Amino acid sequence: MLLIEGLSGRARIPAGPIAADLPLVVAIHGGSYSSAYFDLPGFSLLDRAAANGIPIVAIDRPGHGETAPIADQSMAGQARHLTPILERLWREHGTGTAGIVLIAHSIGAGIAAKIAADPGDLPLLGLAMSGVGLRTPTAHGPMWNALPETLHVDLPGHIKDEVMFGPPGSFDPAMPAASHDADAPAVRAELVDIVGTWHNDVHEVLGRIAVPVHYRQPEVDKLWIVDENEVGGFGAALTASPRVDAAMVRGTGHCMDFHRVGAALQLQQLGFALQCAAQS
Repeated sequence: MLLIEGLSGRARIPAGPIAADLPLVVAIHGGSYSSAYFDLPGFSLLDRAAANGIPIVAIDRPGHGETAPIADQSMAGQARHLTPILERLWREHGTGTAGIVLIAHSIGAGIAAKIAADPGDLPLLGLAMSGVGLRTPTAHGPMWNALPETLHVDLPGHIKDEVMFGPPGSFDPAMPAASHDADAPAVRAELVDIVGTWHNDVHEVLGRIAVPVHYRQPEVDKLWIVDENEVGGFGAALTASPRVDAAMVRGTGHCMDFHRVGAALQLQQLGFALQCAAQS
């Protein structure tokens, strides 16, 4: 659906007046997915938010869904482009709420961090991130840089199943196939960006985020270097945040939303969003 002019996605907005102590949650998907990432049956953050009376919007980032690509598809370029658009989105869908809480995954979490570091007039209350770290494995740089010089690249389903999911038993065996309903062509520029520049500026970006942060990183994340030191270092880099809740989640993979811990993760994120609104 078209959320506002130029931005597609999906939403669950309660009918009638919205309580002033509620947030508008805006969910930002990762690479090679669309806003459907947050709305798969049985794994839907949107449904969980609606069940708790929380207004929520999941956007399609530039170059995904019906949202047109932009000239600068880097993470920084998308953050600059999205910040004023999210201001408009809040005026259209969030009037009456306390403000916006971003819930973001993977590359989307990196983009959300850049938005939170320089929010402008965005009424930002908090940021919940998962599936993003300080460093990617060294071998990933040559792999992403070797991708064709096109706007989009298709990542085969069997490759995604291998990297997006954790060990057997941490997810329903039917889930990898079901998750492909949320697939979208990946944007090459952001894949190259996450392995090429993110590690150089992540500490500076995180250090400028001045809202509460909820951070969860899966232990068996094949796209990031993960251990207690990395996760602790990520939390420690959030020096301007008034409240940081950072932890590693044992025995699960990159797309935690699609794993058995997904319900717990989403309820924690929504609880965090409610707390941000109540204490704003």
